[in-house]
Amino acid sequence: MAQQDGPIASIAEPGIKAQGQLLHEMRKEVANLLNRSATGFPGAQPVSFARQHLEELAQHDYYVVEKSDGIRYLLYSTTDENGNEAHYLIDRKNDFWFITNRSLHFPLENSPEAFHTNTLIDGELVWDTGSDGKRVPMFLVFDCLVLDGALLMERTLDKRLAYFDQRFYRPYKKLYQEYPQELEFQPFYVEMKKPQFAYAIDMMFRDILPKLKHGNDGLIFTCRTTAYKHGTDNHILKWKPPEENTVDCRLSLDFVEVEPNDEERREGITEPFIDYDSVPKADLYVYAGGNGPEKYEYFNSVFISEEEWETLKSLNDPLNWRVVECNIDEQGRWRIVRFRDDKNEANHISTTKSVLQSIEDRVSEKDLYRAAGEIKNAWKARASRGPAR
Repeated sequence: MAQQDGPIASIAEPGIKAQGQLLHEMRKEVANLLNRSATGFPGAQPVSFARQHLEELAQHDYYVVEKSDGIRYLLYSTTDENGNEAHYLIDRKNDFWFITNRSLHFPLENSPEAFHTNTLIDGELVWDTGSDGKRVPMFLVFDCLVLDGALLMERTLDKRLAYFDQRFYRPYKKLYQEYPQELEFQPFYVEMKKPQFAYAIDMMFRDILPKLKHGNDGLIFTCRTTAYKHGTDNHILKWKPPEENTVDCRLSLDFVEVEPNDEERREGITEPFIDYDSVPKADLYVYAGGNGPEKYEYFNSVFISEEEWETLKSLNDPLNWRVVECNIDEQGRWRIVRFRDDKNEANHISTTKSVLQSIEDRVSEKDLYRAAGEIKNAWKARASRGPAR
């Protein structure tokens, strides 16, 4: 792929995917930057919001931001073999996407021509809808792991965000305020999510969510005082409306063998055959960890209507064992919402149990409203006592 200027065409494939030895080296490079031996995806993962978490929000300081309907990436700013500015987006599959557009530039605070290196930022790519109705790619930042080689993960969330804002985001915004004509050449625009106090539920639902220019499917609550954690973090809480709680599973399709009918026999079909036209038996499996036959565990059956099956067949894509996002319909049946090709694996069984608890608990928007007062009073009481010694 040649170098290109202008916005990316896909948020699912935002650049050139690193392969082979280069991918291995890049994963090791990021692990070294983080002082880790593990080379897996280093991003934090939330847990599903359950009723017990209402008390958690009252007991500890939490921030809340909107949960965007986009694709999660870590933005890695580094240099290429010639010492030039280079950027990669790292997805949840731990694939590295090289941004071919060399117009992407993040200036230093006191030196607009210089750039950040050894920097790892957490965010997500979304499609905003512009004033002209066109789609605009945006990278929305909600955390920062490393900034110019300085590890920030052990610092509190508010300190991590303050460092990012002062040293990365403000110089970036200032540059393009001075040179707005350069914006059209950028592969995507960067914005910083604005965290609110966890008790600002009314503001989130009344003022912030209705004005978003991109899709939204819930809220994310993150503890202010805890360190950044690789993998599942019990202090990052993902709230969705009860009807939108979903699980990501492997789809297993079992097609039945049928005897030919009279018409088929007249056409010369005399042996039993696999019926790929009729709706197959469909089951969902979750990841149990490890390898071998015990790697996956049966979760539930999934209902596919005849109309849905016709649509799935028309895709002419492999269906068996793909990762699918599913929810429960009004009749208590699991249904396929969409394919999750951006995910390398089904949800772990522990994640699935967390989602099921959220569905059972059904913490609604009204429940959050009712809890907001207690959360605010508890926050104010902690603040009046001052920091713990």
